[in-house]
This record gives sequence, C-alpha cells and structure tokens, in this order.
Amino acid sequence: MTLLSIRGVHKHFGAVQAVQGVDLDVRAGEVHALIGENGAGKSTLLKLLSGALKPDAGTITWDGAPFHPSDPRAAAALGVRMIYQETTLAPQLTIAENIALGAEPRRFGFVRKRAARDLARRALARLGHADRDVDRRVSELGPGERQLVEIARALAADARLLILDEPTSSLSRQDAARLLELVRRLAADGVAVIYVSHFLEEVLRVADRYTVLRDGRSVATGDAADATARQLVEQMAGRPIEDVFPAVPHQAGEVLLEVAGLIVESAPGVSFSLRRGEILGLAGLLGAGRTEALRALFGLDAARGGTIRVRGAADRWRRPWVRLAQGVGLLSEDRATEGLALGMSVVDNLTLCHLGRTSKWGFIRRSAQQRRAEHWIRALGIRCADPTAPAFALSGGNQQKVALARLLDRDVDVALLDEPTRGVDVASRAAIYRAVGELAAAGKAVLFVSSYLPELLGVCDRIGVMHRGRLVAARPTSEWTEATLLETAATGAAVSAKDG
Repeated sequence: MTLLSIRGVHKHFGAVQAVQGVDLDVRAGEVHALIGENGAGKSTLLKLLSGALKPDAGTITWDGAPFHPSDPRAAAALGVRMIYQETTLAPQLTIAENIALGAEPRRFGFVRKRAARDLARRALARLGHADRDVDRRVSELGPGERQLVEIARALAADARLLILDEPTSSLSRQDAARLLELVRRLAADGVAVIYVSHFLEEVLRVADRYTVLRDGRSVATGDAADATARQLVEQMAGRPIEDVFPAVPHQAGEVLLEVAGLIVESAPGVSFSLRRGEILGLAGLLGAGRTEALRALFGLDAARGGTIRVRGAADRWRRPWVRLAQGVGLLSEDRATEGLALGMSVVDNLTLCHLGRTSKWGFIRRSAQQRRAEHWIRALGIRCADPTAPAFALSGGNQQKVALARLLDRDVDVALLDEPTRGVDVASRAAIYRAVGELAAAGKAVLFVSSYLPELLGVCDRIGVMHRGRLVAARPTSEWTEATLLETAATGAAVSAKDG
C-alpha cells in the first residue's frame, strides 16, 4: 500500500530551483533510500515532507489524502517524523523524559512519571531494547544509544513514516550495523522509512527500493536488490565514474612532522613521523583518541607530554597561530562550530585564511577574492548558486568542501585532515581524494583521519591504528585489509594482512 506519493514537486528560493520535478512513492513497511549528490535537492525535499517548507508546485498525498501540513508539528501529528543527522535530544533529561517529551502522560495537569517510563519502555521494546534503564541521563549515552532514543521517541509518537537523514555519519561501525538492524525491524513492523545516506553499501544492504535525485529532479528509481554501487554513483553523477580513488603519483621525501610520546587526556602514547609527499592515514573506533591527538598537534588542546618537531625544530609554544606560521593546517571534524563562519559568505569563507593573497595596502580586492573562490568552487565541485550567499545556505556536504578548500587555499605544508569527507556524496569524494593526492604530489605532508576504511585503503600510503589513545601500528597500506584494520582497532593487537 502506497503511504506517501509525490508528483511533480517544485521548490525555488529566489532564482535557485532547489527541487524541480520530483516523483516519489513510499509504501508502508518498506525502506526507501533517497540518494543524490550534495545539492541535488534531498534536504529541501525532506523539509517539504517534514512541514518545514511548502512546495511551490506539484502534489503530495498522504494515505490517499492531500498532504498540506502547516508546520513540522502538524506533519508529526499525521505520523511523519524526521530524525536529523545531529541528534535533537535534551542531554540533561533522562531517556524516559526525552522519549515522552512533548507528549507526556498527564493527570490534573501533572506529568505521570510512571506512565512516561512505561511509554518509553514500550517504545524501546519495539526496537528490541526493553532492558534499557530509562532513568539514565542522555548526556551519559554514546552516539549510537542517542540514535536509539531518537527513534524510540518517534515510535512513542506513533510514527508511520520515519525519515532518517545520514543516521550513521557519526556512528562507529558496530553502532551503524545495529542501526541498520533496527531499520529493518521497523519496516517489518509496518513503519515506512525514508533512508538518506551517502554510504551506498548501507543503502544496498538496508533498502527495499531507491530513488536518485540529480539537480533537483528524480532521475531513477528501482529495487535495491537489482542495483550496484557503481550504477548508483553513475546515476547520481549523470556520467560514468572511472575511478572513485583517482591515482595521483607522489613520492615521500624528508620528514616534515615528527611526534614522539604525545600525551593528551585520551591519547597516552602517540608517536609517528610524517614525510613530505606522503599521506598517512589514522584508523580507529569512535573515541579512540584520533581527534584529540590532532587537536593537540595543532595546539587547540594542551598536551601533557611528548615532543613535536616541525621540520626538525621542537617548540614549547603549541598554539594554533604558531602552527599556522610553521605551515601546519587543521581541518576540524566539527565544520559547524570550528570549520566555517556560517554567517559569512562562501567567498569570505574560502579566502579567510589567506587574505594577504587577495588584498592590497590593507584593503581586500573583491575581484581577486572572487577569482580565488571561483577556482576552488570549480576544483572541488562546490554546488553554490551564489558565492556571495552565506555558507549556512549550502548543504552539509558542500559546507564540508568549502572548509577543505579554505585549508587548501592556505597552501600549508602539513595538512591535518579530520574526517574530510564526512557528509560528502560518493561522486564528490573523488574530487576530494584527487585534491589530497595533489597535495602529496606537490610535496605536502597529509595526516588523514577517517572512520571510513575503504577511503583509507584507497588514498593513503601508510595507515596507523589508534586504540584507546595509543597508536598501535603504522605500516604500508598494502599490509592492511578492512578486516585487519577493524581487528587492530578493536583489540589493540597489531594484526596485518599477512596475519589475517
């Protein structure tokens, strides 16, 4: 039975056509994947379904009746629940309080706490987690557990359609696998799911059907069982994709960065060397200490011990401005609060770290600034109708590319990249991988942190693994497989492809 039907939907923002002819059917009890490049119109379509926006043209029907919610609350009352990439829970409240939030059982104006706990337990039981302690505060939970609470809250509100937007982007591999099992459980229970993800292996594993968006239009739909990852990528891009991991020849030279016994709060033993023209990957499970190590290297967080040498010279003043002066740059995994000035224009964000290149006698030359911005927009395929618009108007993946382009524009000698492709679509990742390869070919040193093992194996020359704050091993990529990387990350034992 078709629960949701969309025909010829359009939505524009000024001269920008964000959605321009989308057809989509979602059936009760199915997982329907919605995929497309960054800027293809997915976010706008989801906002139309959640009641945050209204279409300019086209029709949407819900259970056979016209669908015109006045706001997200009205859409939720019909059974449409949206779960965003970043969780929207109240961390100071308990699991039960979060699940019942906004729909608390009441009597004579007072919240019935026992009834709220029972409501939470029933919702969690539908997900196979009846044993959870509903009195735990959400602030004590990990990312995977928070996603579970978000879904339980939707079920407690009688969700009939659950929209999951990049639900595994911040989860460990184990938590992501558990989430996919929950999604299949929900579908078996009759709930319709729209699943949005850039991880095509997840799409092929969890979805019954899929729809591809490109340039605001639906261009393909079909059964996931009949699709391949390469086919989906080519439908998203509208062209053949020859190589997801483009080979850019580069050769390692002298050591640029040397780290010995770096001690930070959760990283008690990090030692490695990074050479000019080399890409060194760092793998590890969530919370292994990779981000903490990078922040300490750049001077954002204090280190309690160890030495850091840039071009052979050790320094006592580990501060970001010192690192920048030494030619070291950091791409933060938190683009929203540390990677971008979201209220400033795309042009300003792209050129902010190297204003000397676009200024004269202390005044910014707008024409030079525009040329630099246009160069990076073309180089990384940033979808941006108006470069003078604020960065918050871009999709998350395009914001990520702007943050990376700003670091590249700085022309650093040592690039510390923390999850550089987070939220970026498959087709666009190839542009980022090529840019990273070109950095190494230009004699730069790259430290590449990622939770996505295929890209570490496809991009890096060597890979080290973090386990509970300790760097276990750094060996040539040819000595690793996904299985041995996972085993080393989980156990801390140095397992190589030869052992596995």
